[in-house]
Amino acid sequence: MCKHRPTCPSAVSPDREAARLTAHHPEQGWSLLCNGVLLFEDTGELLPDGEIVAPHRVLPSAVAA
Repeated sequence: MCKHRPTCPSAVSPDREAARLTAHHPEQGWSLLCNGVLLFEDTGELLPDGEIVAPHRVLPSAVAA
């Protein structure tokens, strides 16, 4: 999908969120990356194969304790 040079990380690579934005809709809470990943503002993801990645926000240490 990606036509950038160097190419963006694939949808299955650990750094997939580093891909470039192709569509950004903050009013709806999502962005589409050039690798086909839908990235949601709560840090959840929907991969092109339909796999769901749960939100993975890092909590401040005061809240996590």
